[in-house]
Amino acid sequence: MSKAIVKRTTLIVRDIKKSTQWYQEVLGMSIYYDGEVTLGGKGMAAGKKGDVTHLIILKCDDPVIGMIGLLQWVDPLWPAPEIPNDVSYGQPTFVLETDNLDDVHKKAIELNTKIFSEPHDWSIKGASGDMIKFIGMSFFDPDGHFFEVNQKLN
Repeated sequence: MSKAIVKRTTLIVRDIKKSTQWYQEVLGMSIYYDGEVTLGGKGMAAGKKGDVTHLIILKCDDPVIGMIGLLQWVDPLWPAPEIPNDVSYGQPTFVLETDNLDDVHKKAIELNTKIFSEPHDWSIKGASGDMIKFIGMSFFDPDGHFFEVNQKLN
């Protein structure tokens, strides 16, 4: 049986500049790729052949996995739906680990991020059966994508 590696999740965004700034400042990501892509009509189940999009791929520490792509339709410009303020079917939950939750929290507040849960202590039984302790928080990015960010305490 073949195995797959999740390299990137691409999110459709309303304002690529605002979203890129948020991912860089709040999550500490850096730009891996920045360019326009003209759709060929076969790879993306959105838009149509000939649509022009702007794609920015951001990365964390790993050079291959865990990247987030931000995609905005440039031509034609897509009308955006209302920004969701909850999590429902079809919406992902992103779970990240950090070594400085205080900094993430501070930067999220500076960029007027919609905070769902302020930093709090919590624990869970890990895959090995040992209890893992965290301080965590959760919030929504500028387009309503939900993030849980944790810092291990033990």
